[in-house]
Amino acid sequence: MYLGVLLNPVYNFNMENTPIKAYGAQSAQSSLDQMPIVRRQLTATDIEIDILFCGVCHSDLHAAKNDWGGTVYPVVPGHEIVGRITKVGSGVSRFKVGDMAGVGCLVDSCSTCASCKEDLEQYCLTGFTGTYNGKDKHSGGRTFGGYSEKIVVDEHFVLKVPKNLDPAATAPLLCAGITTWSPLRHWKVGKGSNVAVVGLGGLGHMAIKLAKALGANVSLISRSPNKEKDAIELGADQVIISTDVEQMQAAKGQFDLIIDTVPYVHDINPYIPTLRVNGTLVLVGYLGGLEPMLQTIPLISGRKSVAGSLIGGIAETQEMLNFCGEHNIVSEIELIKMQDINHAYERMLKSDVRYRFVIDMASLKG
Repeated sequence: MYLGVLLNPVYNFNMENTPIKAYGAQSAQSSLDQMPIVRRQLTATDIEIDILFCGVCHSDLHAAKNDWGGTVYPVVPGHEIVGRITKVGSGVSRFKVGDMAGVGCLVDSCSTCASCKEDLEQYCLTGFTGTYNGKDKHSGGRTFGGYSEKIVVDEHFVLKVPKNLDPAATAPLLCAGITTWSPLRHWKVGKGSNVAVVGLGGLGHMAIKLAKALGANVSLISRSPNKEKDAIELGADQVIISTDVEQMQAAKGQFDLIIDTVPYVHDINPYIPTLRVNGTLVLVGYLGGLEPMLQTIPLISGRKSVAGSLIGGIAETQEMLNFCGEHNIVSEIELIKMQDINHAYERMLKSDVRYRFVIDMASLKG
């Protein structure tokens, strides 16, 4: 296996770079297995991070299996990264060796377009560089993610991790946390806001925690009555069973914002009547066409909106981490070994995780 990898030019091996261990997929049909990769040499503004923990996102699975198209193999997933800084470039000013740091879903952008200038790098008009499966502007190769020993990232895209937070449970904040924080902030959720969360998984449980900490009244909308106990423990004020007609009718006109975290195609029409006038349902979990078709009458009759939101910019992500540090908010996790990632993917497909897998990267380094 290693001979084939070493002959693959995508790895860009050269005499200056030492291969490091990583886990990745060679094709859509293959499992994830150990493979060597290299990281680029540090530029003046780069930081090298020894990865301690990496969260496992549904996007990782989709990328590994090329479910969305566009995956370039080999691919090394992982964009919920927490580790310790081991090297800094000569021009780095905000970090030093030994600091705990985080890396989320993006590691570069053009920095000059209107979006980037407004700290909205996730909406970079020329396309941001993803932490994995993106084109590295510095090396000319591909970006590889956090299922690896180390990562090299430009200082601007590195985040400070609050010292009081458990680093393993902090890792999922870099995707699940910011994905739900960004719409909460954009739609100005605060004390007295009425927020509903659709779906209780990696995204949903963070949406509940963050909305509650912002002072909102929080409801979970779910098909599963057995989610009620967990939802209340996480901070929800009530649970509405979406298949119960009476409960959904009672919720009519109740919510300022609905955060829909469901990651597959589903009918959003039943949720629209539960919005207040001027209310918004924002999709953060599903990519694709809506089925069945969205009915516009409830939207028009209440000036309601259906919107989408994608992760968050670097400044907003740091704001979220600082907020979590102040309120002692982390993700609910199950720690796994790197060697168990394929089994973890199988369990994710069955929603058999509460609520986020996190890889202990010491298992890879041993």
